[in-house]
Parts: sequence; C-alpha cells; structure tokens
Amino acid sequence: MSISVFSFGSDHKRNKSSVIVGANQISEYQNIIKNKRIGIIANHTSVIFKNNGEYTHLIDSLISLNYHIKKIFAPEHGFRGTEPNGENINDEIDEKSGLKIISLHGKQRNYGEIKSEDLNDIDILIFDLQDVGVRFYTHLSVLHYAMLASVSNDVPIIIFDRPNPNGHYVDGPILDLKNKSFVGLHPVPVVYGLTIGEYATMINGENWLGVNKQVDLSIIKLKNYDRNKIYELPIPPSPNLPNSKAINLYPSLCLFEGTNVSVGRGTNLQFQVYGSPNLNKKTNKFFFTPKKNIGSKYPKYENEKCIGKDLRSEKILDEINLTYILNAFRDSPNKIKFFNNYFIKLSGDENLKSDIILGKDKNEIKEEWRKGIDQFKKIRKKYLLY
Repeated sequence: MSISVFSFGSDHKRNKSSVIVGANQISEYQNIIKNKRIGIIANHTSVIFKNNGEYTHLIDSLISLNYHIKKIFAPEHGFRGTEPNGENINDEIDEKSGLKIISLHGKQRNYGEIKSEDLNDIDILIFDLQDVGVRFYTHLSVLHYAMLASVSNDVPIIIFDRPNPNGHYVDGPILDLKNKSFVGLHPVPVVYGLTIGEYATMINGENWLGVNKQVDLSIIKLKNYDRNKIYELPIPPSPNLPNSKAINLYPSLCLFEGTNVSVGRGTNLQFQVYGSPNLNKKTNKFFFTPKKNIGSKYPKYENEKCIGKDLRSEKILDEINLTYILNAFRDSPNKIKFFNNYFIKLSGDENLKSDIILGKDKNEIKEEWRKGIDQFKKIRKKYLLY
C-alpha cells in the first residue's frame, strides 16, 4: 500500500496529484440542476475547494450562481456538524441562507427518513456528505433512505462523490440482515472500500432498496483519485472524529461502543484511546478522564478515571485490528458485563462476540471472515468507478 497525503484543487490541470471532488465540478452538473427546484442533503463537509486551500460551502456557492435551492436535509450531527452522536435534532431555519433545514436525525421522523411531503416542491436531490468508509457510520443509512425517497417519488438524485479515507482496504464480518439497523442496513463488511458514489451504485444495482425499479441516479465522479492511497480529510467529518488518526482507528475502536469500555468520548482523544476504570493496571498504563464536551453530552464514565491504552502512535492500519478488543476483554475483571446489546448491531453478526468469549485469537476470527469478504469483493468489483 502506498501512503500519501492528497492535495486539493479546483482545476485538475493545476496538479495531477490533486483530487477534485464532485462538488467542485460545476461544469459536470450545471445543466442537470439548471432551472430545477433543488433539495440538498448536506452538512459542514459539503464544500467546494479553492486553489489556495480555502473553501466555500456548496449551498453558498450554488445560491451565488442563482441555482434554486429550496431546502436542506441534514444528517446525524446536524447541518453544522457540531451535535453530539445520537442527538435528536429539530428542524430549523439556516440563519445565513434563510433555507429550511429538515433534520434526518430527529423526533419529527424516523432516522434518515425523507417523507413524500418533503419532496412536493423538489425536482432533484443532491447528496453531498463526506463519508468515512465504515458500515456503522450513519451516512450510509441516510444515503439509503435518500435513494428510497428518490425512487418512490420519482425525484432524480445526484451524488457528488468524495474520497473514502478508509478506502484502501476491505475487512470485517458481513452484516447478517436479521441484525440490520440504522448503523447497518446492507450485507457488507465493516470496511467496504468504496466511495459514497460507488456505494450508491451498489445499492441501486443490488436492489437493496427492495423496490421494482432503479433510482434515477447520477454520480459526479472524482478526478485524480487513487483508492490505494491514504486520503486525509481537510474537515473533520463529525465531532468525535477530529483527525486522520481517529478516522483510521475508527473501524477497529467503534466496536468498543458495544462494550463497557470507553473510546475517549468526552476527551480530546476520541477514537485514539480506549479504557475503563476496571481494566488491569499491570497491562494498561494510560489514564484519561471523560468529561462532558461538544462531542458528547453524556460520555461513558463521565468524571471517572479510566485506565487503558493510548493509540496515537499506532501505525496506519490497513485492516481491522482485533488486538485492542481482545486485550481489553482479557484485561476486564467482569467478562459477563463486558458486552452490551449494541455490540451485535455494530459487528453485524453474533459470531464475533462468541469468538471473543471463547478465546479465539485474531487469526482464527479473521479466517472466519474470509469467505464472506471474498464473496463481497466479487459484488463490489462490479461497481468500482476508479
């Protein structure tokens, strides 16, 4: 695997190594959205980059070009990306543009749901969210329900593609559909190695929406994207993924959300550490104390001293590292209470939990994943755009 930091540019002629995101390529989509009433699924990552490294928000740019934006649909963490994980967010009005923001993560509707009445005055939907390439990151579910609303209401949808910062590998158990939820709707591994645009074509092609017709789907493709290189996001995608290290560790550490171990929510080291008040002090030497902050209103073990591991110096991962959770289980004094009901939703199947309890090592566990991953890669290959 080649490890590089991608640069950005609005003109692909400027630098052949620059990645040009879909939103930047106005010439590719201007005729599609011209004279249309537009709904945009967006958040703080939905930006157009400039050559000097700065950026403008997609909505501000399109409004300045006199495109007819009608409303905004915002995912988990809200339009500005500042709301804590799992927070119910109300509909509101964007102060700058005056547009209505419809929350897709609030009490007014089921998570991710776009209602038919939301689209009564919409001719076309734009989807532009920065994904992180992990099955339980909820932007995939927002994509699913956006596509379902699109096909159910005969409203075309355009995906503005963005690179996948975990796109350089595929790993993890395949989701058993009996365990599907808002943190996993499709039979894919934890890390699936697709951009959000590629993933949308797979949803469409595999008929995962469960409808009898195809979504009217357009993808504004990336330019100069190499999926085998590491893509460092210039804007943190959510409050608890503040940097590239957290994003790279996220597929491995998020499994702890289904246990009694903290991943550092309530600190400034979210998804770069793990620990609890009860882990073995002989094998765990790092300490942290979670406190309420912008990313977590009610952090696990709030104001309690946790002992665990600091992973900031770990090498860049190109697989799910099971060592962290296996060691934490080994070092936990009360193994009966180690897991909670959320673990199987995150892992996607029952086997990982039972394998950890049985004391299997990481190689044995990964060997069990191999057949499912190989079968998935055959499906995935049909939808690769890059």
